[in-house]
Amino acid sequence: MNTIRDKCAIVGVGTTEYYKRGQSYPETELSMACTAILAALDDAGLTIDDLDGFSIYSSSCDPATVGAELGVPEIRWATTTTSGGGGCVGALGVAAAAIATGQATTIVSLMTLQQLNKRLGGSAVGGMLQYAMMSEGGSPYGGSGIAPSAAFTANNGLLSPGHSFAQITSRHMHLYGTTREQIAEVALSSRRNASTNPRALRPEPLTIDDYFNARMINDPLCLFDYTMESDGAVAVITTSVERARTLRQPPVLISAASHGGAGRWGPALFKYFQTPDEHFATSGHRPVAQRMYEMAGVGPSDVDVALLYDHFAPMVLIQLEDYGFCPIGEGGPFVADGNIRYGTGSIPVNTHGGNLSEAYIIGMTHVREAVEQLRGTAANQVEGAEVALVTGGPAGLPVSGAILRKDV
Repeated sequence: MNTIRDKCAIVGVGTTEYYKRGQSYPETELSMACTAILAALDDAGLTIDDLDGFSIYSSSCDPATVGAELGVPEIRWATTTTSGGGGCVGALGVAAAAIATGQATTIVSLMTLQQLNKRLGGSAVGGMLQYAMMSEGGSPYGGSGIAPSAAFTANNGLLSPGHSFAQITSRHMHLYGTTREQIAEVALSSRRNASTNPRALRPEPLTIDDYFNARMINDPLCLFDYTMESDGAVAVITTSVERARTLRQPPVLISAASHGGAGRWGPALFKYFQTPDEHFATSGHRPVAQRMYEMAGVGPSDVDVALLYDHFAPMVLIQLEDYGFCPIGEGGPFVADGNIRYGTGSIPVNTHGGNLSEAYIIGMTHVREAVEQLRGTAANQVEGAEVALVTGGPAGLPVSGAILRKDV
């Protein structure tokens, strides 16, 4: 079967500083995008003259604007994957496919997130207000009116992703007996990892009492089940494996990447909530996981570290089921037994602290952590890590998954 397996590799990673929401001024989305891309190229030992493609997601930048600002000689490939964080790992697969078929040679995947203009709002004055009005963006999700389906669900109080994921969590709890104590282990494990990660925005200790004393935002999701809001940018550079082996960093091979998801699950997330349990009480990743494992020729037991998209803590638990680390319905006991803990668990999860505690740059921090784990340079290094799983979403389709591996 003709696939992208091991034909391309990640060769460079670059980032800005991670900022708490609204604290990135005087940076702009454009300046942060350029900073991250230049750092990623430098990490790889490449220059702007080598860059000829963009494979982005969630409209994280305008390739024409960024390309002109940086002086890219020619853009041979430019695509964007939809669905917010669900597309972050899928963008790597698109980049690998474009390179493997000769459409481009060196492609950047990027997420730039700045919510400063939202934070400033109408209360800012003077130059800060002018900056807010002229900022290159804000939320990557857009703001153009209300779709009929959104208007339908809004009458029932479903106004944000948290409302929808609370419904999925409640159904999983009802079907399988999952408890808040079990979900809490995801948040606590992420915070422990962040405490030893110098770039984490939330390194302070988190206890089980802190978790249960936190305000309930949308039952059963409390404050610490929600990701933080952050500003910043992360870029990764992909090229052919042959070229990668001549560059500065050890190549991180893209052994598989898949994006899509269960078709019956996508509408359930933000619209109708009339989906059968076999699709609804999931992360939507099961078909993505199957295709990804088949392409890479590996299974869950081969994965050394998992970077699972964690905008909401219970969705990590559910992804563990969908990716085969435990049987369906047993994610709660699996995490409660300490299986995801760094240093002692059977499958270390979100060793950087994840979206919950390191930073929320809509998934690309997970790709950065996977690359560092396979290079052997992570803050919380998994000994002997050779295979990493990275996921994007749950979100409105597509969701995505990838197997990255050390070039040995």
